[in-house]
Amino acid sequence: MWQTLALGLVFFPALFAACIRSLRWLAPAWSLKDRILLSGRLVSSVQAIMATLSGLVVIFSCKDVVHGRHWIAREYVWIVVSYMTYDIYVMYLCHWHKTQDKGPADGKNFWENLRSFLQKERLMVTHHLFILLVLTPVAVHLRGELGDFFVGCIFTAELSTPFVSLGKILMQLKMQDSLLHKINGILILVTFFLCRILLFPFMYWAYGQQMNIPIYEVPFRIPLHCNVANAFLIAPQIYWFSLICRKAMRLYSSSPAPDRTR
Repeated sequence: MWQTLALGLVFFPALFAACIRSLRWLAPAWSLKDRILLSGRLVSSVQAIMATLSGLVVIFSCKDVVHGRHWIAREYVWIVVSYMTYDIYVMYLCHWHKTQDKGPADGKNFWENLRSFLQKERLMVTHHLFILLVLTPVAVHLRGELGDFFVGCIFTAELSTPFVSLGKILMQLKMQDSLLHKINGILILVTFFLCRILLFPFMYWAYGQQMNIPIYEVPFRIPLHCNVANAFLIAPQIYWFSLICRKAMRLYSSSPAPDRTR
């Protein structure tokens, strides 16, 4: 537990710093802001791949979706905790560097900049804090020895992240008109829909299969807090998916939309 958490708290910042140093050598003409933005997206992709693979191992190992156990479901939670903590800082760092483009005065006041960051990224920060403060205690303590299968399913929600990051990287490289960007846009839609929207009905279906009950009865057979947690998790996913769909419509119907993400 503590060893895994410490490893994550060292690994992600170290990888982020290594990416920045490597980009300084590979792309010396790039500004520090550009290196930080790209490095953050690369680290995000690495974590997403790790989470997805971990989730798949857990899913295929737990034949019993309620009582099946796998050590990765317990240990990788602490990697998620370390990554979410790191990512909040990197989001703020990216925001701070973006404000410098508007003039030096914008970045001088820490509290004004912090307030601006929390306003712009309030949904993402809330999402991260919900995972840290609510889901982590549930996953580590409150669920007891049940539900490793479902924890693995939640890990696989990260499958779309590398494609989202690639899309942002292509826009950063001014390649938003390329065929690769259009293909990647389709992959974002497909993976996000499968692993962040359909994931939740799949978990209810899997539980129903285990208990030999139809899927529509599952919400009434499981504890209320499970339904509440799933609702809190899927709500922002639906919102983000609607944004992705709108961007995709602009991408395939007219000129590419400007990048408004970090």
